[in-house]
Amino acid sequence: MNTIEVRWLGRLAYTAAWDMQKSLVQQVGNGEAADQLLLLEHPPTYTFGRKGKAAHLLYSEAQLAAEQIAIHHVDRGGDVTYHGPGQLVGYPIINLRRWQSDYPNPTHYLRSLEQTIITTLAQFDIAGWQYPGYTGVWVHRVTAASPLPEPYKIAAIGAKFNGNGVSSHGFALNVAPQMAHFDGIIPCGISEHSVTCMRDVLQRPLTVAQMVPHYVTAFAQIFGRTTQLIEQA
Repeated sequence: MNTIEVRWLGRLAYTAAWDMQKSLVQQVGNGEAADQLLLLEHPPTYTFGRKGKAAHLLYSEAQLAAEQIAIHHVDRGGDVTYHGPGQLVGYPIINLRRWQSDYPNPTHYLRSLEQTIITTLAQFDIAGWQYPGYTGVWVHRVTAASPLPEPYKIAAIGAKFNGNGVSSHGFALNVAPQMAHFDGIIPCGISEHSVTCMRDVLQRPLTVAQMVPHYVTAFAQIFGRTTQLIEQA
């Protein structure tokens, strides 16, 4: 019960990952499978959560086609976000009734998920933090355009709490994605702050595969789990 099975799936189409989540939510909820942590990348995709606003999509149909970006309307919380190569996406499929003594406590779960990313970033000497009033993980950056430290979002979070007590959807950590694709949306509906990635903070190349063992260690620490890798892309 204290073990979570980790699957590193490599690059997977959004709909394929979503179908996998739905199946695992039922299996975990029925006690037919252990809790799961799916780690992967997606092809370029914009997803709109339950609070997603059409006005937050800035690209035209022609631009979407030119950039080969898919659009999906999904059942997680939150607004519009981007998924693409160079981004570590994580979908914890967890029976929250077993994990949380005060279930349901969505805030506790979201803050814990944020902390897994903060702990991962710390392994690369990046100081991530939680921004009151916003969901996700943030860093301070100094750039030519903003010589004073400014908050930049480095990871987005959008979860679903299913009726059987099992979580789905999760987070997207910007490791080294094509940052220009964020120009096609107002990420998470936040127009007052920009987004960044680990590559641009550290000013050196990084890959998503490099991040996987670091994130698994952080997840095990924050959620108090033993991890077992059962699938490797």
